[in-house]
Amino acid sequence: MVVSKRNPDETRQRLLQAAFQEIHRNGFRSASLDSILADTGVTKGALYHHFPNKTELGYAIVDELIHDMISNHWLKPLSRAENPIDGMIGVLHSYSDEDMREGCELGCPLNNLAQELSTVDEGFRLRLDGIFAMWRGAVADALRRGQRSGYVRKDIDPDQIGCFFVAGMEGGIGLAKTARNPEILIHCRDTMIAYLETLRVPAVEA
Repeated sequence: MVVSKRNPDETRQRLLQAAFQEIHRNGFRSASLDSILADTGVTKGALYHHFPNKTELGYAIVDELIHDMISNHWLKPLSRAENPIDGMIGVLHSYSDEDMREGCELGCPLNNLAQELSTVDEGFRLRLDGIFAMWRGAVADALRRGQRSGYVRKDIDPDQIGCFFVAGMEGGIGLAKTARNPEILIHCRDTMIAYLETLRVPAVEA
């Protein structure tokens, strides 16, 4: 029997995806390796071949899955947007009702891990802080490009707004999760959109 060279990579990805779902549901410290193995059909030996311990598995989830999630949802759309305000509003409008419900039920995986682990594990803290910094920086860079191209007011500070935007989005998800009320998240989204509209260069009246 010829074993495909892709099998180890596929096994690793199955483990990462199953672990991500287990951690998103239950938190890192309560996540069960036995549940992850049962979900994937992977042996414990194969798990430890790819990840020597649970912490390294968690690091890989942050470095690969959560990093890519933020990059795909935010960084790439912003980098492609001619007008960053339109780009940010477009991403906010792209979240479906199901996304809103999931945000209420499980919260943001990035923020969940930050709340749970930033004070107890320096490896997690540095990785999570790096993703938050990347997100804030992407918003700020997009706004600076918008200032140069005449779409964004020049009297605003892109770095401050980058912090405010990420904090507002993550805070809204946290409030909605605690209240189990998607309307809170919807209100935060709509208010953030209204705020972003104020950052546009005013149209010149005829």
